[in-house]
Amino acid sequence: MLRGTPSCSIISVAVLDAEGKLILQSILATHAAAILDFVHGVRGSLQVTFEEGTQSAWLYDLLVRHVAKVVVCNPRKNALLKAGNKSDQIDARKLAELLRAGLLSPVYHGENSYRILQELVRSYTTLTEDTTRIMARLKALYRSHAVVCGGKKPYGKRHRQEWLQQVRQPGLASRAQRLYDQLDAVQTLRRAAKHEMLAESQKSGAYRLLAREQMTVPHPYANC
Repeated sequence: MLRGTPSCSIISVAVLDAEGKLILQSILATHAAAILDFVHGVRGSLQVTFEEGTQSAWLYDLLVRHVAKVVVCNPRKNALLKAGNKSDQIDARKLAELLRAGLLSPVYHGENSYRILQELVRSYTTLTEDTTRIMARLKALYRSHAVVCGGKKPYGKRHRQEWLQQVRQPGLASRAQRLYDQLDAVQTLRRAAKHEMLAESQKSGAYRLLAREQMTVPHPYANC
């Protein structure tokens, strides 16, 4: 059983045998080598649990091929952890007891987790948010000098010079040009991130299943 501290720099570990006797308790650095060395040093068929959190996907991917079973559990449903004394070492022991008794509520992480896809989605989402911020700054710049700029026209390259001519102050025009340069760069990165994200998503069984279901659902106006 693994239990991370709030700083996530160390992990408290408690190991119970089949009868529920505590045979080992330790504190590990949150490093792959340290965790795997500890796991490989425990004899027998090993089952591991830890709570869902910031590092749970990384920890799941690290351990799933080295132990008999990995259970990522829902911390909101672990009522036993809320009772009695509190510390990472005590919580590690309690989680081990819950795992042994089969009382944990697992959080699905799949046969192989979607960590790569999750990171690509975060990258695309962040670039989309950056694009939105730059667009908002451009419109704010124009509106601060009484230039009406509704819709998407201020962003396109075709009429960009016409928009820049409406801000005659040299410093302001230079600032607007820098925002356009940022927008072009971020949009290029965003398109690349979207392409990479979609390519990775197509590798998953969930994507193929949803694609098949979409093909079999009749169009609402098909018989009209």
